[in-house]
Amino acid sequence: MSRLRVHSLAISLDGFATGEGLSTEAPFGHAGGRLMEWFFPTRTFVEASGHEAEAQGPGTRGIDDAFAAASWNGIGAEIMGRGKFGPQTGPWQDDSWRGWWGEEPPFHSPVVVLTHHPRPDFAAGETTFLFRDASPRDALALATELADGLDVRLGGGATTIRSFLDEDLVDHLHLVVVPIVLGRGVRIWDGQEGLEGRFSVEATASPSGVVHYLFTR
Repeated sequence: MSRLRVHSLAISLDGFATGEGLSTEAPFGHAGGRLMEWFFPTRTFVEASGHEAEAQGPGTRGIDDAFAAASWNGIGAEIMGRGKFGPQTGPWQDDSWRGWWGEEPPFHSPVVVLTHHPRPDFAAGETTFLFRDASPRDALALATELADGLDVRLGGGATTIRSFLDEDLVDHLHLVVVPIVLGRGVRIWDGQEGLEGRFSVEATASPSGVVHYLFTR
């Protein structure tokens, strides 16, 4: 049976998964790149992004890379909120925006983008984006069918993940607590009192300063 998995969701010490003021230039708002500084040097990111930074060579191995690499194992489809696809809100003004990732997105699978405003589906490289106004259960049913027996990754952002947690649909939740304080933005924990009682919880500290938490059924 397919599972719904969240991977590499970075949050601040005060629980924010993104900052305020998202824009094309600032996908994480005022948080900048601080939430993902543990991720950028990893071999997984370097290979997925297609560019090798001279300072890091082929990318680092170790704890952070092991957790990052696990997010790609056995995934057949993804669900994401509109905010992960792009910074726009309201009706689509045009179809020129094709996501943060350009013409070669790293997903290589169907991606269900949740939005209240219609937009034509399109393909970019090996990734197909499908835009749907759907409930968490309906979105998961569609993504599970598209995954063809593999698992479904729930890509975020925090508001979307909370909606699936509210429906008790998440089977695997990987959070990365980053030692920064954002003070504002979108929190993952709002409305999630007692969440830990539904999962087994493990923690792994990394030399990079982050702590990886696994919440699993």
